[in-house]
Amino acid sequence: MSTSSQPASRFSLLPQSYTLLGLLIVMYGPLMAYWVHGWLNKSISIQHEYFSHGLIGIPFAAYMAWGERSRWQQLPDKLHPAGLCLLILGGGLYFSQLSDWMNISLPLVIAGLCLGLKGVSGLKLMSLPLLLVVLATPSQMPYLIEPYILPLQEFIANVAGFLLMQGGIDVTVDQIYLRVNDQMVEVAPHCAGLKMLFTSLYVALILAHWNSVWRSRFRVGVFFTATVVLSVVANIIRNTALSYFHGTGRNAAFHWLHESWGGDLYSAIMLVSLIFLLQLIQQYVPEDLSVNTNTESTI
Repeated sequence: MSTSSQPASRFSLLPQSYTLLGLLIVMYGPLMAYWVHGWLNKSISIQHEYFSHGLIGIPFAAYMAWGERSRWQQLPDKLHPAGLCLLILGGGLYFSQLSDWMNISLPLVIAGLCLGLKGVSGLKLMSLPLLLVVLATPSQMPYLIEPYILPLQEFIANVAGFLLMQGGIDVTVDQIYLRVNDQMVEVAPHCAGLKMLFTSLYVALILAHWNSVWRSRFRVGVFFTATVVLSVVANIIRNTALSYFHGTGRNAAFHWLHESWGGDLYSAIMLVSLIFLLQLIQQYVPEDLSVNTNTESTI
């Protein structure tokens, strides 16, 4: 009798879980469709375009959550009061009909459901998928960060100017502006690679989990540091090419790399290179810096 009742209790929440999943799809399906359409067609605001890595991350988060369904079902049912608070807050933001608040309500509602159904254990189990959703949820965060990346813009402008000078190009650098053959080019925050940096770190997070590199803090640190360096170098090369194209009157090449599919191709190549970068780290970088010193005292 006792053994036959255990599977029933284990799967007793299945109808409720599917009902909640269906409710989430009904509520947020149109919103996420709007995100996807805006990311693919670049018809969304430039701040929200920074989160286009959600095209990769949100499906991967759903895949991870689905893979944890058996462990989720084995967790005991436990209602955490914070879950109700997050659900109320998320519902309020959703029904406000303000776009940014509706966006933010998605991770709040998901976190509230995890806490409300399985308590802290459920939230911990779904912490990484939830983090991927949070980092892919469009917000005004890039707008708040942009004023602080002026040193990066100036650095990229100066290096790009230096590289052009080595090629005999007439160029003058003034803070974040390059004057190439009397044609002005601005290294704006978007052009400075802030979006690509966000996307690179986001993809690096997925790759670190996929390859279990997160088990080694040292390798994770090296990987993320190398990702930042690679992103900055890639954007220096891109801005140098854009300045050269614009300053020499190659407008077709400029628009191809700046606004057309050439920029998407360049970004895709950069992201694919992260896979090879991670393989090199796994092959040549030790898991930690500790040295095993097995010394034997002899007399």
